[in-house]
Amino acid sequence: MNISSLNEFTDFKGRSVIVTGASGGIGAGIAKRFAEAGAQVFIHFRSDEAGAAALVHEINDAGGQAKKVYADVSNKMDVEAMFAQISREAESLDVLINNAGNYPQNSIIDMEEEDWDSVINSNLRSTFLCTQTVTKYMSKNKGGSIVNIASIEGQSPTPLHSHYCAAKSGVIMFTRTSANELAQNNIRCNVILPGLIWAEGIEENWPEGVEGWKKAAPLTRLGQAKDVANACLFLSSDAASWITGAELRVDGGVMSNKIF
Repeated sequence: MNISSLNEFTDFKGRSVIVTGASGGIGAGIAKRFAEAGAQVFIHFRSDEAGAAALVHEINDAGGQAKKVYADVSNKMDVEAMFAQISREAESLDVLINNAGNYPQNSIIDMEEEDWDSVINSNLRSTFLCTQTVTKYMSKNKGGSIVNIASIEGQSPTPLHSHYCAAKSGVIMFTRTSANELAQNNIRCNVILPGLIWAEGIEENWPEGVEGWKKAAPLTRLGQAKDVANACLFLSSDAASWITGAELRVDGGVMSNKIF
């Protein structure tokens, strides 16, 4: 048994990774982890160019490879232009992490059509458009890996999040269908369902929610961006070469808790 060969599973040197919604939060954590694994990382942004630029500098200063790319990923022309740009700057498109999305609160009674459309477009339509477009490039490269970031709210209803729950549930089913259809192109498609992930100011702005989560989660803590990033790295690695259509909950065990 060659123990050193195990390192190859997390070695992404020579591979290109696109992370949408990567200017901050979970997306930034994912981008950093792939850069640490040696990948050339393309950091997508729509509105936070400063955040994307700062992350690019951080990665490059640490010896990694990163570039920023702009797109409204709910717009087909923007998506096609973004992947065309990446294809000119990378030898291959190997991994796509569909992370972009928004997370507003709104009741069904008060919700406007525009509110609904915004959440569906940013979370679900963007996943479809990016998957459809990158598939053209991955097929030429003899395959790749797509990891979609959904949420446990895609499996568990949450008040004031009907649009978000619907969108993330759609991402889960889209992933399963993509895995079935794209296997013939040697493209694996998996989905991660994060639980509550730490963000700056969350304890101060929502103390009761954080405390409630810690009590409900068997592992008794909030998740960190690196927890989701590590799951992305695994599902995109050769260690997961026979895994597609999988739903991986990264939630500290909260969804395994008893209902009553």
